[in-house]
Amino acid sequence: MDYLQATEEITNVIPEIRDEIKDERIRNSYQLIELFTDKMKSMIRQNDRNRLFKCLKKMGEMYRTGDTMVKNAIENSFIYSLDNCTAFCSKEYRDFIFSHLSHDLQKVYTKQIYSHNI
Repeated sequence: MDYLQATEEITNVIPEIRDEIKDERIRNSYQLIELFTDKMKSMIRQNDRNRLFKCLKKMGEMYRTGDTMVKNAIENSFIYSLDNCTAFCSKEYRDFIFSHLSHDLQKVYTKQIYSHNI
């Protein structure tokens, strides 16, 4: 999956994001994943669990099938900001969010967290 396919996948999950992608002139995988991550942050704050979990599932699918640029964007933007996104959640809600990450994303998150502690 490349940037254009990822854009289509994201707009299938969050249709209203289509205009933002055009208005903000999102032109690469990093900008796209940053926007998608920002939308998920809002969903976390608003406790919009149904949409959030659909987005988390989509992020996992995009990571699994994405090209190198999409995967790097997910690792360096989404995964890197997960702790910040969930910092003010209750432990239960945070655990619930993390339980909805794909196995691949959980592994990347764990690797990233432990590599910073070395």
